[in-house]
Amino acid sequence: MLTKDKPVLVAVSGGADSVSLLDVLMRAGYDCIAVHCNFHLRGTESDRDEMFVRDLCKELNVPLEVQHFDTLAYSREKHVSMEVAARELRYTWFDQMAREKGCQAIAVAHHRNDQAETILLNLKRGAGLRGLAGMRPKSVNPMAPDSVPIVRPLLCTTRDYIEHYLRDKRHLNWVIDSTNKDLTISRNAVREQLKEYTKAEIEHMAQTAEYMQGYVDILEGKQTREAGIARLYEDIRGCNFAEIDKIYDALQRGEGGKTFTSKTHKATIKKGKLCVTTV
Repeated sequence: MLTKDKPVLVAVSGGADSVSLLDVLMRAGYDCIAVHCNFHLRGTESDRDEMFVRDLCKELNVPLEVQHFDTLAYSREKHVSMEVAARELRYTWFDQMAREKGCQAIAVAHHRNDQAETILLNLKRGAGLRGLAGMRPKSVNPMAPDSVPIVRPLLCTTRDYIEHYLRDKRHLNWVIDSTNKDLTISRNAVREQLKEYTKAEIEHMAQTAEYMQGYVDILEGKQTREAGIARLYEDIRGCNFAEIDKIYDALQRGEGGKTFTSKTHKATIKKGKLCVTTV
């Protein structure tokens, strides 16, 4: 998804997910440029977040660009909600910064809980296959479709693990957005609802989105990894294998002899093919 020959623009809000994203990419050896948006929507808390990000980037020795927005004025001018206004402003500026700095991608910190929230929101609003496919690991910038892509390296992990990583492994702090408690905001209400789900259920919802991405690609005639995983899932869907993506990747790498097991079946790669037997 990313290479190390060009810098990566990293969106850093100050929340646990974005702090983790920046730290992971830096430790992996990527050349990172952090960007932070101050939308001036939460009074002194917005300024607190900005100062936190400034201190964090200084501590990690990563360059930082900060932009201030009059989000309310933009919302009124464009006749859009504050949420839409903030989204349009940040992605427009992200693209400007990415092109100016010669970045290969814009990294944002969406994770598996965000994926589950997106699916539930789309279900409530009414959605087709694309709505149920959620967010992809790599996608176009909604404000600049032909420009620098958006990547989501944390879609493979959950909010709980992100906080565990920061607290117990890296000993890094983060800030909390107090508006997350406002349940009149649709996404916050869905996030509260998700607290009733187990970690496994959230994982299954995110996994469903990944299969849906494959079905969309199949319908569009695209030969993507997602399409390959969806086809494999259909072939062995009754065998109760938990991680179809890992089986698919092992097949693509030609890992002869590698075996996967479920409660009911065993799958072994032999001569480039998957041989499935009952146990």
